[in-house]
Amino acid sequence: MPDDRQLAGGWAVTHLGYRFRDESLLERALTHRSAGAANNERLEFVGDAVLGLVTAELLFHGRPAAAEGPLTRLRARLVRKETLAGVARGLGLGAHVRLGSGELRTGGHQRDSILANALEAVIGAIFLDAGLDPARTVIHRLLGNLLDGLPDDQDLRDPKTRLQEHLQARGLPLPEYVVGSVAGAAHDQWFEVTCRLPADGRMFPGAGASRRAAEQEAATAALAALVPGQVTPDE
Repeated sequence: MPDDRQLAGGWAVTHLGYRFRDESLLERALTHRSAGAANNERLEFVGDAVLGLVTAELLFHGRPAAAEGPLTRLRARLVRKETLAGVARGLGLGAHVRLGSGELRTGGHQRDSILANALEAVIGAIFLDAGLDPARTVIHRLLGNLLDGLPDDQDLRDPKTRLQEHLQARGLPLPEYVVGSVAGAAHDQWFEVTCRLPADGRMFPGAGASRRAAEQEAATAALAALVPGQVTPDE
């Protein structure tokens, strides 16, 4: 019966198109910090840098007319936690991540942060195992088809940014965000925020699991009032 290392190696060949020469690198890339000291955090650090470089290269060639600002936002969209976690789920990566008992009990195999970090660590392991070209090939395989689905620059800008730009373009004062209430325990809070437009005093509410999320929702409501039919929520 194959052991975990053999199963992970077979997974890498099947889903990544890559065979590790040093399978201990893959084993470490798939080990969460909750499972021991020899975990994937250092490989994640390497993988993050490699991923940033290769996605920049992909976007440079894939969006030849885009300026630096849009390219930066597009790269952030490609390498964000949610995108990488979705790719990892499609690869069945979670089944091969080694977790400590606490993470196992709380469903860590499906947590976005764990999946995204493990995928970055695997990319770092490939880079250390064979260099940039094989890592580039794997990243193209994983992310290349997502390029066509990326939004345009207008949709990439978050609601707070778009609201600020809308007001600045008209010479109006910037919005003010006021936290109305914070409820819940420290690890599970709920924020209620109001976005006030100083020019006319109108106020728009927003709520979310973080202050930023609540502010974005309030900004979205303000934009919907100012520019009806032209607001695309960030997420």
